[in-house]
Amino acid sequence: MAAQDPRAQPPEEFVDLLVKQVTEGLLPDEQRKLDELDAATANAYREELERSVAALTLAGTAADSAALPAPLRSRLEQQAALYFAAEARQSTRAPATNVGSTARPSSAVLDAPKVAELRPRPAQARSAAVGWWAAAACLLLALFAWFRPQSAPTAAELRARLLTQPDAIKVTLGATQDPAAAGVRGDVVWDPHGQRGYVHFVGLPQNDPSAEQYQIWIFDADRDAKYPIDGGLFDVGSRSDDVVVPIHAMIPVHLAKAFAVTIEKAGGVVVSAREHVVALGQTT
Repeated sequence: MAAQDPRAQPPEEFVDLLVKQVTEGLLPDEQRKLDELDAATANAYREELERSVAALTLAGTAADSAALPAPLRSRLEQQAALYFAAEARQSTRAPATNVGSTARPSSAVLDAPKVAELRPRPAQARSAAVGWWAAAACLLLALFAWFRPQSAPTAAELRARLLTQPDAIKVTLGATQDPAAAGVRGDVVWDPHGQRGYVHFVGLPQNDPSAEQYQIWIFDADRDAKYPIDGGLFDVGSRSDDVVVPIHAMIPVHLAKAFAVTIEKAGGVVVSAREHVVALGQTT
């Protein structure tokens, strides 16, 4: 037989057989009937239905989880209720009465054949399920977007956010006479209330972490300048790197008046001899 256009609406019998094959399984005579239909089109629709069934199964598992956000759970439930309510209204819509007909009393009871007509046939139920599966699969896009692990923001992104804070302090770091400081430029962004900040450098030489490391220092106006606060260690992979490093103050900083970066032995030091200061900057 001629191949069917996969984009066209398939015959109801065709859909019924595919739905039953995916959800319940087919009897031998039903399988033979399905085999008589176009194989390529059948496979295409079967794959779509299998994906929808898998999506619904996953949605059900997620909906039972306490981790499912309440707004998304509510949205899934509302969409399902709306869909099946519409199907029910369409199935139970009474045929139009002739103008000259005599209306039945309100107490009249529908006879058995009429009641049977109002009940959706298995084929209608499966067709309705196809529509609901498609709708649920679409809603799962929101579900996956909600639960997809988000990548952690980079230090550069966090620094950019900190720059927008009204209380953030930005200090320009100037290069020193140390040979390692040639061509180096940088700055510090510091939040005195949040006790957090970032050092930003361009042109800082690459270091060998097994031999030496860069160490950040914070000079506090309330402390002896001989003992600046350790702000943490960092490494540089390449001189061309644009380096942004978080500051980890070991103790609270009351009033930052200056920042410095030195080269120290691997693992850092408690008190720097300041033999290799590569950058220094003061607050205004």
